[in-house]
Amino acid sequence: MVSIEQMALVLDALPDPVFVLSRSGRYVAVFGGHDARYYHDGKALVGLNIRDVVTADKADWFLEQIELALDSKQLVIKEYELSNTDVDGVPDEGPDQPIWFEGRVQALDFMVSGEDVVLWVASNIAERHELELKLRELSDTDQLTGLYSRRKFESDLSLYYEAFSRHGIYTSVLMFDLDNLKTVNDTLGHYAGDEIILAVGDVCRAELRKNDVACRFGGDEFVVALPNTASDEALQFADRLRQCFESELARFSIDGVAVTVSMGVATMELADAAYQDTLKRADNALYKAKRSGKNRVSLA
Repeated sequence: MVSIEQMALVLDALPDPVFVLSRSGRYVAVFGGHDARYYHDGKALVGLNIRDVVTADKADWFLEQIELALDSKQLVIKEYELSNTDVDGVPDEGPDQPIWFEGRVQALDFMVSGEDVVLWVASNIAERHELELKLRELSDTDQLTGLYSRRKFESDLSLYYEAFSRHGIYTSVLMFDLDNLKTVNDTLGHYAGDEIILAVGDVCRAELRKNDVACRFGGDEFVVALPNTASDEALQFADRLRQCFESELARFSIDGVAVTVSMGVATMELADAAYQDTLKRADNALYKAKRSGKNRVSLA
């Protein structure tokens, strides 16, 4: 049978830090987590309260998780970030960059000094979190242009539609594609076509405002969202952008055939049941511009 002293040694040998915390946020005991590459030594925390060692907003969050675990009697699993600026009660040794943890919080079946307590296991997930961020960035970004991917764009556009439906904040959408790109591809090859698409991305980055969102929707089709922009302003901006494309893409002209942009503009309106309706109207306006002779802007 394992003695109390042996059990303490077992707990202290755990690779991740383990905290016994009271409902009020007092550190009752700290075990494990001695690898300074990943953790601070938390022994000095025993006897202190969470509010003594972390910022007020962090303390409130920790106490909420403790309360949830105690009241639900269920295992609570949460991810959170901590840095040296958040924590005052640990030595300076240890990591100096913000790190991410996964906290597993479980109510214990006994009390300490008249208070309910929980077991909080904190696992360093910094490497996993960084990998997740990189994967998310890859999924959010078009690999050729560096603009947003269609998935990311539609996610943002849904939020803009929600802001419009709740608060009447207009968002306008520009949808455009390249005129005569096939002629370039057939004559100079697809690498030249890629250069043109790259040039479109460069113009978008140079001309759009900080809050505007540009996306390569697919192939040579692009979409731009202009938050807090009504149709008149969007139409004026779209024509300026079209002229920028005309100037930048003139160097790709072949035998008098110019590479230009045709563009449709639509602004969210009450008749739109979802952001997809705005996109459809912008798409219809784009093809109206195509049918009208290309290298122009059409308003839905």
